[in-house]
Amino acid sequence: MEYSIVIPTYNEVARITVTLTHVLSFMREFSKEFEILVVDDGSEDNTTSVVEMYSVTNPEIKLIKNPHKGKGPTITTGVLYASGDYIYLADADMATDISELKKLALWVREQSFDIAIASREGIGAQRVNEPLYRHLMGRAFNIYVQLIILPGINDTQCGFKLFKREAAKKIFSKLKVYAESSKVLQKPYLGAFDVEVLCIARKYGYKIKEVSVKWTYVKTTRLRIFNSSINMFKDVLKIKLNSLKGLY
Repeated sequence: MEYSIVIPTYNEVARITVTLTHVLSFMREFSKEFEILVVDDGSEDNTTSVVEMYSVTNPEIKLIKNPHKGKGPTITTGVLYASGDYIYLADADMATDISELKKLALWVREQSFDIAIASREGIGAQRVNEPLYRHLMGRAFNIYVQLIILPGINDTQCGFKLFKREAAKKIFSKLKVYAESSKVLQKPYLGAFDVEVLCIARKYGYKIKEVSVKWTYVKTTRLRIFNSSINMFKDVLKIKLNSLKGLY
């Protein structure tokens, strides 16, 4: 298997068919052998039924059903299940188009990087239709993350990342705050799992490349501005303490 595309879902019935059609169309031109792992985070709508029906005629698609634990543990399940030589994380909203995978793949396949992460910062990056308050929130969080734990990484939170399989398997098996075994949640939570992933990656010496991409803002109801921000700030501190304790 050349590529595994891991797509976490939570109540995505309105767009999942369009997303899968788009990803399939691109990947059938881009790769000879690939799988699309749709990992559902306990959706309360018909997302899983739609994916199951779609997969009948598109065997590249595999559905994994998780209890509702949030985005981090959901992605962790997909990564640990994936069999591709290269594992790509992609949000269901396709805020960063699947075609940007070409850019990331160049750095991982031809330039000896272990991980390439899509970045909305830097030369060539584009943010489309992003509200000012969201941009300011994101930059404030990134400054905090850089000061506390990940200096030099300008955008940890863009959801599109490419890993060599060995790196992905090792990193995601070491997660503590966003481990697959995390508790079941009652409300949606995006979290700062990307920070834990990149913290572990640095600890083990994996080479990380930020790649500027075009990103289009897609409105979400899952980000509860005050509560989510407080919890994400707390999670970064937990990750830092775990690192200092040698738990990774």
